[in-house]
Amino acid sequence: IGRPIDNFKLYVLDAHWQMVPVGVPGELCVGGVGLARGYLSRPDLTAEKFIPNPFAGKPGERLYRTGDLVRWLPDGNLEFLGRIDTQIKLRGFRIELGEIEAVLASHQAVADAAVIVREDVPGQPYLAAYYVREQQAEVSAAELRSFLRQKLPEYMIPAVYVELEKLPLTPNGKVDRKRLPKPELTRGGLSTEYVEPRTDTERELCSIVAELLGVDRVGIHDNFFELGGHSLLATKFVSRVRERLGVELPLRDLFEKPTVAELAESIQLRERGESAGDRIERLEREPEDIQALLEEIEQLSDEEVEALLREGSNEERGL
Repeated sequence: IGRPIDNFKLYVLDAHWQMVPVGVPGELCVGGVGLARGYLSRPDLTAEKFIPNPFAGKPGERLYRTGDLVRWLPDGNLEFLGRIDTQIKLRGFRIELGEIEAVLASHQAVADAAVIVREDVPGQPYLAAYYVREQQAEVSAAELRSFLRQKLPEYMIPAVYVELEKLPLTPNGKVDRKRLPKPELTRGGLSTEYVEPRTDTERELCSIVAELLGVDRVGIHDNFFELGGHSLLATKFVSRVRERLGVELPLRDLFEKPTVAELAESIQLRERGESAGDRIERLEREPEDIQALLEEIEQLSDEEVEALLREGSNEERGL
């Protein structure tokens, strides 16, 4: 979107009102003598959007918060990434949906993209990505997921990817997020072929994964996390394995062996019995698992913690 024009100064700021370096996303704020005085007959909105300029050379100067998510390019131009009002909190992490959309749209086969949070199953929110392909381009959900993983942290990777002919728009030309369709949670976005379970243990594990993630069917080589799983669902998975199979499966096993085939093999080895060395190694690792889980729980809101505790209590009582 270019550079500042005469009589204006542009600042890209983080959540603490500090200027960010080149390439780092932040909110675009406008200052300078060309700035308006405020909103007509809207003192509340004026107070919210027009703030004191911490970088001003004299008192009384103000900044206008645009709500636009941008970043400086090395050549001094600004790149528009999306809107700050698409910031959400998911599983303890604050996420800028506009940043995910910008990275997704930068793929050579993607013409347009939108990302939203959905909660089709109460208590199980997830990121859903919608994209429009460039004409005559081919791209799979697995390719897009891999592309995003090279540029974004794991907690910002959408669980599902939906291809559309075009994104629904509002009358003023913005993406109408309310009209983005509900994804069909299937294994269609996976790169692995479906292989049905071969043993009773694999069948039970596939059933647990399908129930937790709300997918139609799960193959023994499907990755739990590529199907939309995350760390809090992983704890529920371990709890249900304990309840149905009577096996105490360490949380780390699911992260290191995220397919049913690998987990079934791990369970089989445990049923045969651990060696003394295996037991010592497991005990040494478990504090790390607990610490990692505690760190994630610390990021949750009080409401999210209460919801998890209620669900855990209900599962213990068989409700």
